[in-house]
Amino acid sequence: MADNNLFKLRIITPDRVFYEGEASMVEFNTTEGEIGVYRKHVPTTVIISPGILTITEAEGTKEAALHAGFAEILQDEVVILAEVIEWPEEIDLDRAEAAKERAEERLRSKTPETDLLRAETALQRSLARIHVLK
Repeated sequence: MADNNLFKLRIITPDRVFYEGEASMVEFNTTEGEIGVYRKHVPTTVIISPGILTITEAEGTKEAALHAGFAEILQDEVVILAEVIEWPEEIDLDRAEAAKERAEERLRSKTPETDLLRAETALQRSLARIHVLK
């Protein structure tokens, strides 16, 4: 690595290597809140919550909708094991907006059969997809 501020970032899903490269920072949501990681971060492992993943590279930034998974943070490398992650061009806006409406309706109805945690997670996922596209 020529730049001392860069670290290796790998994002892996069950079907593919989503991203592999060097970054100066990566930001995403965890169960404990939003995290921003630079090189030489304190080593840790975190659980990912639905939201926007932002990768800062030498050329600029990239965003993706990250839905769930785990991240291992080391001083010179971050590995994200994602259940689902999508680049903007992989997202169908109409489907995301329909999913948002369904989740909001489930949260409004609050019937005894409603799984509120599942509805909230579905809403977070759809909002992440919509945000990445806009």
